[in-house]
Amino acid sequence: MERWFEEAQLQVIELPIEWQENRPVYRAFIRELPTIQGEGTSRQAVYRQLAEAYAAYLAQLREVNEAQEEMTSSLLSTEELLRYYDGETFDGFDLPSDE
Repeated sequence: MERWFEEAQLQVIELPIEWQENRPVYRAFIRELPTIQGEGTSRQAVYRQLAEAYAAYLAQLREVNEAQEEMTSSLLSTEELLRYYDGETFDGFDLPSDE
């Protein structure tokens, strides 16, 4: 699991082990994305949490990028732009047709 983070060029910062109710508590976070944190009773559990949180972060990032692409692809045509430009037409050059 640690190797996966290295391959993704992410550095996991492990915090000192704490004891709660005679059990070890491991905590860590991703240095490049400190809001992604993990906590568990073993290092393996912490790394699993970090991997799941990072995967969810990537999925959310993809959704945002796709939404931005949709907005970009739905730009107005030249004729629509001219209609919204107070009905004025530009002088001095020809506009390409959208045919």
